[in-house]
Amino acid sequence: MIFNEKIECLDPQDLKKIQSQRLCHIVDYVYQKSPVFKKKFDEAKIAPGSVKSIEDIVRLPFTVKDDLRENYPFGIFSSSMKDIREIHISSGTTGNPTVVGYSKEDLDLWADVIARSLCCAGALPGDIIQIAYGYGLFTGGLGLHYGSLLLGLTVIPCSSGQTKRQLKIMQDFKPRILACTPSYALYMAETARELGLDPKKSHWQIGILGAEPWSEAMRQNIEERWDIQAIDIYGLSEIIGPGVACECHCKKGLHIFSDVFYPEVIDPVTLKPVGPSGRGELVITSLTKVGMPLIRYRTRDIVTIDCEKCVCGRTSARISKVLGRTDDMIVVRGINVFPSQIEEVLLNIEGTQPHYQIVVEREKGLDQLEVLVELKESFFSDEVKKLQNFEHHVAKEIESVLGIGVKVRLVEPKTIERSEGKSKRIIDKRSL
Repeated sequence: MIFNEKIECLDPQDLKKIQSQRLCHIVDYVYQKSPVFKKKFDEAKIAPGSVKSIEDIVRLPFTVKDDLRENYPFGIFSSSMKDIREIHISSGTTGNPTVVGYSKEDLDLWADVIARSLCCAGALPGDIIQIAYGYGLFTGGLGLHYGSLLLGLTVIPCSSGQTKRQLKIMQDFKPRILACTPSYALYMAETARELGLDPKKSHWQIGILGAEPWSEAMRQNIEERWDIQAIDIYGLSEIIGPGVACECHCKKGLHIFSDVFYPEVIDPVTLKPVGPSGRGELVITSLTKVGMPLIRYRTRDIVTIDCEKCVCGRTSARISKVLGRTDDMIVVRGINVFPSQIEEVLLNIEGTQPHYQIVVEREKGLDQLEVLVELKESFFSDEVKKLQNFEHHVAKEIESVLGIGVKVRLVEPKTIERSEGKSKRIIDKRSL
């Protein structure tokens, strides 16, 4: 099943015409509506009328996450606040988070691209979907919710956590589709085994898994444990949330809905386009958004792109799974974590030093975050209770910034290895 065959199976030349028309419109729109983009275009000496086709996109300036933070909270919006219907927040490196605004048209668009994603994954009207992504300021849960309703699915809005309850719902309600992070799918399999349940006997047939990097080996592990088809979905809140791209049953790349999100892959050093099938940084332009369209947004995600027609019939470009990042961000349980966030916390706690290390492991399929923190000599104590209380205090301070649970381990001064170059802040032990 294809949700919108007319658009998703367009002849490439017809798709190019639509992309060109929409690019010309959106460039003029943001120039008129957004002081941020007007300034960008003026500084680049680009008049909106000079953009004639999609090929002209390479002349336009890039947008980066700092543009959102520097214009916090609503300065990068192209709609007035009276036309904004929903707001989400994404974590940032330090200071202000990034804020994303949706107009009514954007919410309809979000539902549409999620419905397309669900169809890619094999969902059918009348299916029951168990959504175990977080709801709230995180875009995962609500995005899948809106698209599921549009497609005609029955939604169980479980949100994340409460694993035993999730498994009971799985048993009793018999949903065909599970939507969650891949690490949580593995964690639920481990928990099911501990409860004496056989994961292979679940009624789930499709897992729509995203919000964190995962490998083909992890896909195989999930599919073997649950006896399901594990489908990758991609998105980022700055663009719209989940629904930017999704795999079909062929699992030969994620179809990016390029009539609404125009993809480029660039060399992150030269900022020039890479060749066909070349590896580089994914850049996305929102062609039809109203509330907060972004022009040439640098995602920092490293991918390859395939523009050949898929066996499924869709002609949209397909991106690979995310192969890495151009910055030091890591994704833990669907949350963006930057070392600088932790460093900022430690610098504000008397007794700690700005020497730390972040260790990420995967236990029973669930990501665990541990932070090793050096104490000043004067703060070290032989009193175990005193150190435990201090560890608890530091952990709570870090958790309040990251929004996820962490384990803190205090270590003696000069324990953490020093470097003359870039410090090795992250040790990622996950088998992605």
